Amino acid sequence: MRAAFVQTLAELASRDERIVLLTGDLGFMALEPFSERYPNRFYNVGVAEQNMIGLATGLAESGFIPYVYSIATFASLRGYEFIRNGPVAHALPVRIVGVGGGFEYGPAGATHHGLEDVGVMRLQPGLTVIAPADYRQAANAFFETWDTHGPIYYRIGKDDRTEVPGLDGRFALGRNELVRAGRRLALVSMGSMSAAAAAAAEELDAAAIVVSTLNPSPADELARELAPFERVITVEAHYVNGGLGSLVAEVIAERGLSCKLERCAVREPADGRSGSPDYYLSRHGLSKDAIIARASAPQ
Repeated sequence: MRAAFVQTLAELASRDERIVLLTGDLGFMALEPFSERYPNRFYNVGVAEQNMIGLATGLAESGFIPYVYSIATFASLRGYEFIRNGPVAHALPVRIVGVGGGFEYGPAGATHHGLEDVGVMRLQPGLTVIAPADYRQAANAFFETWDTHGPIYYRIGKDDRTEVPGLDGRFALGRNELVRAGRRLALVSMGSMSAAAAAAAEELDAAAIVVSTLNPSPADELARELAPFERVITVEAHYVNGGLGSLVAEVIAERGLSCKLERCAVREPADGRSGSPDYYLSRHGLSKDAIIARASAPQ
């Protein structure tokens, strides 16, 4: 989704001179389509994420629309207080782009794994949280929301090839997308896990629902979609608490739905072992085969 982001941003910047891009010493071999085209609107602030948010806040207060780019865990956690007290408190249009959520930076280790970002970001009222499922939806999400009031956190993946079957790039703020119909079981997924969840749903003859807006809560539509199902399984590359599974649990509890909820997510802390993204997904029960096994287990 990185290429989709930078290409879309460059196109938006051609329409609106207020758009600027900041990075925390990241994005080499990725951000050049913007930095080379708009060198006077591109800032590498160095390894200083808190300062980057502070600078972006000042730019937004001065009438700009700043996008700040970093690895998801750095973008969301290192400057969190600055996000809370700046763009959120003052409803400023700072766009925070966290790349590689979940285990996409696998071999780099636990410091680079974005497993808390959605949970902490959706706590903040007024902070829009968007997690596109594939590169086509990411491009449409950036086009649809670039001039939205207030701050936004985008959680994007690194994959610019995989598409979620049936999604066709559709995005609408505050809406879910049903990408496959089903009867008794629904798999509800977020972000880059959506392709595996959709593939698992195909083999299970289950429904597949993609949630790309986490804040504001898509509660009304999600409640309508989940009401007919006996069983719901959420799938996310995120800690089990705070993310998509928690959002769905809130909807089921507050709306009095009768479906049983199971959450496929990360439940164990880092233990020092390292490996590829696929290794981590398999280890934490988030591969396609693991999702199928979970759904097929006796109840």
